[in-house]
Amino acid sequence: MKSYIVGVGMTKFEKPESRDWQYWDMAKEAGSAALADAGIGYDLVEQVPVGYCFQASTAGQRAVYELGLSGVPVYNVNNNCATGSTALMMARQFVEGGISDCVLALGFEKMKRGALGGGADGGDFRTSPVARHYGIMAAGHGFEMSPPTAQIFGNAAREHMERYGTTVAQLAAVGAKNHRHSANNPNAQFQDVYSVEEILAAKEIHSPLTKLQCSPTSDGAAAALVVSERFMVMHGLHDKAVEIVAQSMTTDTEASFSSGSCIDVVGKPMTAAAGQQVYEASGLGIEDVDVIELHDCFSVNELLTYEALGMCEDGAAGKLVESGATTYGGRWVVNPSGGLISKGHPLGATGLAQAAELVWQLRGEAGPRQVAGARVGLAHNIGLGGAAVVTLLRR
Repeated sequence: MKSYIVGVGMTKFEKPESRDWQYWDMAKEAGSAALADAGIGYDLVEQVPVGYCFQASTAGQRAVYELGLSGVPVYNVNNNCATGSTALMMARQFVEGGISDCVLALGFEKMKRGALGGGADGGDFRTSPVARHYGIMAAGHGFEMSPPTAQIFGNAAREHMERYGTTVAQLAAVGAKNHRHSANNPNAQFQDVYSVEEILAAKEIHSPLTKLQCSPTSDGAAAALVVSERFMVMHGLHDKAVEIVAQSMTTDTEASFSSGSCIDVVGKPMTAAAGQQVYEASGLGIEDVDVIELHDCFSVNELLTYEALGMCEDGAAGKLVESGATTYGGRWVVNPSGGLISKGHPLGATGLAQAAELVWQLRGEAGPRQVAGARVGLAHNIGLGGAAVVTLLRR
C-alpha cells in the first residue's frame, strides 16, 4: 500500500524561554495547522505517534488531548535527534501496513538554554546510552571541557580535515549557506545572514567549529498527517498529497565503532546504509532528487552526509559546498529552510519540520525560498545512540 502526507504544520522555532508557552501549546498549534492544511478533523485520526525527548512520560497524551479526546492510541516516541522522523516512520508503517487510514505524526520539544549534554546521568558517562560512542572519541582524541556533542562532531571535523584536506572555510561555507537560506523562512529561529569570514570569527565552541556552525537549542513543534491512498481519494486530497516513496531507518553496526573514527561514530555508516536502502526500494537515486533537508546539527555533519548519500566521493564534500552545488542555482538545494543550524533544533520536532519543508517545496508553496521545479525531495534525520532515518518524497 502507498502512503501520502496530506497536511503539515509547524510553529516558529524559538529560543528557549523566549516565549510564554508550554509544550502542549506548541503541539496544539502545529497539530491544528496540519489538520487545517488537509481540511481534516481530528475525529478522523486513528492513531498518533508523538515524539519528544525532554518531557515526562505520557507527555504525548497531554499534548494530543489539546486536539481532542477521541480515545485513539497515542505512542510516546524518543529516539534522540531522530525522534521526529521516527514518529513519521511509525505513521507510515501504520498506513502502509493496512492498520490505519489516517495517522497524525506529531513532535515537539521545550528545551533549556545552553548546550546539550552527552546523555550522562549526573555527569557519569558510564550510564549514558552513548557511552560507547564517547569512549571511542576519548580513545582517539581525549576528552576536553567543551560541550560533548560539539566535541564529538568537532573531532569528526578534525579527522576530515586531516584525512582529506578539508578547510575551515569549507566548513564555514555550510553555516553561511544555511544562515542565508533561513533569511527567507519566517519559521526559523534565526534570519541573520553571515559571511564565511564572520562565521570563522565567531566564538569557538570546539575547534574547528564556531558558534555559527552549531545548531542551537530550541522550542517548537511540527506535525504531518499521513493517509492511505484510499483515504486520499475518498476525501479529495489529491492536490495536497505528497507520496512517501520510500523510507528507511538504520541503527549502529560494527562499522560505527570498528575504525575508531569519529566520522563513523557520529553516524556516517548509518546514513549511507539508510540512503542505499531507500534508493533500492524506490528505484530512484540521488541524481533524481531536487531538494534535500538534512541533519546539519553541526556544519561537518552536512559534509559527511553529502558523502554518505552519494552526492560526491569521500573527501570531496568541502569542494562540493564551496562550488555552490548545494544552494540555489546548483545541482541540489540543501536545507532551504535554514537547516538545524539556523532554523533551530527542538529534537522531537526536527524530523517532522524537515518533512513539512519538503512538502511545501514539492507543492510549490515555499514562497521566496521555493526550489524551482522541485518534484523529488529527500529528508535525512540522525541521532547519536543511534538512529538514521532517510525519507524520499515525491509529488
